[in-house]
Amino acid sequence: MATPMKKPVVTSTVSTPTDREIRVERVFNAPRETVWRAFTDPKLIAQWWGRGNRLVIERMEVERGGHWRFVEHAPNGAHGFEGRFREVAPPERLAQTFEWDGMPGYVSVTTSAFEELGDGRTKVISTMLFHTTEERNGMLNSGMERGLNESYAALDRLLRNGGGRTGER
Repeated sequence: MATPMKKPVVTSTVSTPTDREIRVERVFNAPRETVWRAFTDPKLIAQWWGRGNRLVIERMEVERGGHWRFVEHAPNGAHGFEGRFREVAPPERLAQTFEWDGMPGYVSVTTSAFEELGDGRTKVISTMLFHTTEERNGMLNSGMERGLNESYAALDRLLRNGGGRTGER
């Protein structure tokens, strides 16, 4: 009896294409609509965003100009994140501002493209644009990459367990 092949786990690729940008690419083993829902449905976001810590979604208005705010309750304290949506084009593109309470006044713009790869996989390409090189470097030095990979690992588990599909959760 043949055993089904498991799709390989892919980690995030983080690069700095310019002196003011961070680019993150990640492939998820789920269709684009499912991944989109996991990025925009507050009930699903609370299950993966925040590195496994309790996450409170204070606001999530997924529309142009809509405000979002999350508070992650980590062992070292609460960490707030917020922004406004600049573009919402389901299930292809999402652009939003991003500000971490730990770096107040340093607002970046994150644009995420959701690319259907076929065979049930989706590539998410997120580009974060900062005002200065120093702001970009501050984000890189904050532990962002480690935290992102921890959150995306939780998203992988959620998707593997059926979270995000129509009618789920």
